[in-house]
Amino acid sequence: MKIATFNTNSVRSRLPIVMDWLKKEKPDVLALQETKVQDSEFPAQIFQEAGWKVVYRGQKSYNGVAFISKKPMEKVVDRLYPKINSEEARFIAGWYGDVLLVNTYIPQGYSIDSEKYQYKLKYYADLGKWFEKNVKPSVPALWMGDLNIAPTEIDVDNPKTKKDHPCYHVDARNAFLKVRDARWTDLFRQVHPEPGNYTFWDYRFPSSLAANKGWRIDFILGTKPMTGRLKRIWIDKEPRMAEKPSDHTVLAAEF
Repeated sequence: MKIATFNTNSVRSRLPIVMDWLKKEKPDVLALQETKVQDSEFPAQIFQEAGWKVVYRGQKSYNGVAFISKKPMEKVVDRLYPKINSEEARFIAGWYGDVLLVNTYIPQGYSIDSEKYQYKLKYYADLGKWFEKNVKPSVPALWMGDLNIAPTEIDVDNPKTKKDHPCYHVDARNAFLKVRDARWTDLFRQVHPEPGNYTFWDYRFPSSLAANKGWRIDFILGTKPMTGRLKRIWIDKEPRMAEKPSDHTVLAAEF
């Protein structure tokens, strides 16, 4: 089984890149984040005509999550807060065979003195409660997506300058670690303990990709049953080097 995750920063803008990657790699499931499209305009037909199954939840211009898969996802839920109609489109989960897949686009946080940062911390806490209720450690499960966190010094270039950044601030890192707890293993770090591996390079600094000044903020984490199944996991930089790319690239794993 091959699973991948990709923050597209607009699925319609990045559709050629996504379709090319699907054709080349043929994953069982590709999780997308930041699709930036309301459901009525999601390009589902294009995926379906190419033989893919798709489930998604979006909103106009912002956020948005989706699963593109070979077989249909089952028992799909697309809300972390089912009683809040205005919930942002950041969460979707479902079963693919015997594996529970959770796809999240965690809030970025804007700045550590903003309400958006407090919302980020709360979102992590509430996600942790959902995991406690719905993900037994003995169940094969993967949690993936753009988690908007660089948990350690080697997950970001020049960390000394990032201590007040909402994706590296100590409170955000602790919030992530608390949710990760003993349930989840960072599968990339299980195989690649070395520094210099990133999944995001900022558009605002055009030389960041060539200089490899980035962030590792996209993850595939697994419960214990999935750590034993892992064959390989890698960051594919090609989508980031394509024409009109996302500022993120694809993280993929085989089990």
